[in-house]
Amino acid sequence: MNNDRSIEEQTTFKWWVFAAVGIGTFMSAIDGSVVNTILPVLRQYFNTSVSTMEWTVVIYLLVVSSLLLIFGRLGDLGGHKRYFLAGFGIFILGSALCGFAPTQVFLILARAFQAIGSALLLANSPAILTATFPASQRGRALGLQATMTYLGLSVGPAFGGWLTQALGWRTVFYINIPVGLTAFLISWRFIHKDNQPKMAGQRFDWKGAVLFSAGLSTLLLGLNNGAEWGWGSPLVVSCLVVAIFLLALFIWVESCTAQPMLDLGLFRNRLFSASAASAVLNYICLYSVIFLMPFYLIQGRGLDPARAGLLLTAQPIVMAIFAPLSGILSDRIGSRFLSTIGMVFISAGLFLLSRLTSASSDIQILLSLAVTGLGTGIFISPNTSALMGSAPRDRQGIASGILATARNVGMVLGIGMAGAIFTSLTGRGSDNLFFAISIAFLSAMGVAGVGAIISAIRGK
Repeated sequence: MNNDRSIEEQTTFKWWVFAAVGIGTFMSAIDGSVVNTILPVLRQYFNTSVSTMEWTVVIYLLVVSSLLLIFGRLGDLGGHKRYFLAGFGIFILGSALCGFAPTQVFLILARAFQAIGSALLLANSPAILTATFPASQRGRALGLQATMTYLGLSVGPAFGGWLTQALGWRTVFYINIPVGLTAFLISWRFIHKDNQPKMAGQRFDWKGAVLFSAGLSTLLLGLNNGAEWGWGSPLVVSCLVVAIFLLALFIWVESCTAQPMLDLGLFRNRLFSASAASAVLNYICLYSVIFLMPFYLIQGRGLDPARAGLLLTAQPIVMAIFAPLSGILSDRIGSRFLSTIGMVFISAGLFLLSRLTSASSDIQILLSLAVTGLGTGIFISPNTSALMGSAPRDRQGIASGILATARNVGMVLGIGMAGAIFTSLTGRGSDNLFFAISIAFLSAMGVAGVGAIISAIRGK
């Protein structure tokens, strides 16, 4: 009887932990996308330029991306629960500061502070779930977490628009305070302290951390602004050259350091390195669709934003349904087949999207997006489970950081690739919009094909 009660209590604890991690994931995903919707409102309120207000989005991306590996490693050294709780505290305070912001400069700085909290949450979430759930349930838990990410990304713009219209733009940030406090209390109560002691004699690699943060931030800054500044402009070229130098120096330093921030030995494991690479390729494809479809629907087809938004929900809804189902199945049959077939479906969906024309029906659009969403839903949970499962116990935090970094880098590369093709083929005043979108989707289809090959040869 006591054993049954113990098992029941353990099961209850696991799902309370998931609730806390899921809320943190959902909040971080929403705040990564919600501000895009209210940029026009912020610009009008602060009476400033579009380029200035865009920094409220860009600074969040840069800070989160540059800190993920650092916070993952700190979690390995000092305990993931500690840094996860700190993440909620900083995120809540940052949200309050964003809502209070009297000037646009204050808001940008507050967004940077909020992003520190988001990075702490994202870098430690998968490690906490991997430690909480047994291997036989890891795919299910990580699949449900992926669902929370997709729901946050898809709900964010519509939710932010509704809150802004009903209660003002400040409520977009203030709503995080009660939700975040609830998740903080759940985390404090139910997440177990790391049962592994601090690794004796281990020190944090600050030199590697600074090089990585500076290199990745510079790279993302150049890629994110390539379309606006011009891909051949001195500023973009300088960003890319400096980024390559800093990241190459980072790799050299890590290979010579006894206790590196990033254990390069992880990438000698073919399953780990293939999972990380295919994750980047998957997000390139996903964000190519996210970037291009509004142009097709609104600019090309002349749909109003409400109808376009309704059509675009097909992809995240299908992803949210199939991600946990695929995770459950991967717990039984492994990751290789599901990850491969997922990338194949993504490739097929991108091909269908490339065939859309000015006369395509809503059914064709929905079907194309649904197939792409099905592929992503099938792929993401097994791939995440494989990556986390192939990392040693004392490297779970850095594995979490690599996973989250792959998402952000893939996002920027996807938008950069799609934007470069779209811009170069349309030109000012050109009527080649549908042709440009078709070529961009075919290019993304090629990326998905490479991802399918990598997934197929990853090993068990």
